[in-house]
Amino acid sequence: MADEKKVSKSRTQNLILENREKLSISGVIDVESFNDESVVVETEMGILVVRGENLHISKLNLDSSELNIEGDIDSCEYNDREGSKSKGLGFFSKMFK
Repeated sequence: MADEKKVSKSRTQNLILENREKLSISGVIDVESFNDESVVVETEMGILVVRGENLHISKLNLDSSELNIEGDIDSCEYNDREGSKSKGLGFFSKMFK
């Protein structure tokens, strides 16, 4: 299994955003949750959170690790959950100590 992890980390990941309306993502492992305002995707490079309005998944193929999202896309953010737990809540946790 250690060899499989090395292979997956050496892969490249592409995010292609067209006119802030269509997002194509490669390297997708799973979709953790989604609604019309956010899509949380587990990728080979970490957790990716896509935010916007009227979001919907137009294509999901886990065999080829591809995901297409359409809607009014406002942001794409990687979130390292383990890192954020050990560091607190980031910016706001430092402000309100």
